Amino acid sequence: MDVALPAVYDTFDLPRTDLAARALRYAEETEPAVIFRHSVRSYLFARALAGHRGLEAGTDFDDELVFVSCVLHDLGLSEQGNGDQRFEVDGADLAARFLREHGTDEDSVTVVWDAIALHTSEGIASRKGPEIALAHAGISVDVLGYGKELLPDGFADRVHAAFPREDLAYTMTDMIVHQALANPAKAGPLGFPGQLLRRHLPPGTMPDWYDLIARSGWGDQPTPTDPAAAPAT
Repeated sequence: MDVALPAVYDTFDLPRTDLAARALRYAEETEPAVIFRHSVRSYLFARALAGHRGLEAGTDFDDELVFVSCVLHDLGLSEQGNGDQRFEVDGADLAARFLREHGTDEDSVTVVWDAIALHTSEGIASRKGPEIALAHAGISVDVLGYGKELLPDGFADRVHAAFPREDLAYTMTDMIVHQALANPAKAGPLGFPGQLLRRHLPPGTMPDWYDLIARSGWGDQPTPTDPAAAPAT
């Protein structure tokens, strides 16, 4: 069954498989508009970086899986995807459920789940399979500008004209913090959401690594040469 898509998507020749079209429509219907546009831009940047790296779709990576991973990677910031886990895992679980409902094989579901769950995991996602690494790279370009100098000249301007940013990085951060303030279970002190939440709480409210060590109950003592672990005076 074909899913009609707006003409703007023809400009960038997005994947036209049935699964890709359904994933795109699902993201557009489920995510806030600013997050949906970020998701599409992330794919476009991922594909451009693949070209820069000399990677060929269908030979070196599965373009459909990169696309689906990117357009669904922030489902955890939607109302439907907002559960009791960090938003990356909530989003990965919802994406996996969507894929299974549409008959996707389990190997592909695993790739997409990993890509979404690890998309904020610097130094890990880049070492996984090509679809996971490319999704991470595209997302990183769109949020933090990492690698934007590798994009073709004028490409980012074209992408932003078609899919405006609307202060994406700050808007997205506010969404993550809002979820975490409403449900602290979504923001453990050592994870990415917890790092964002820490700036929005009174100092000392959220434990850091050294606090967790001290509370472990094992009686471990800091080394004399570690000033960071010294008690505050």
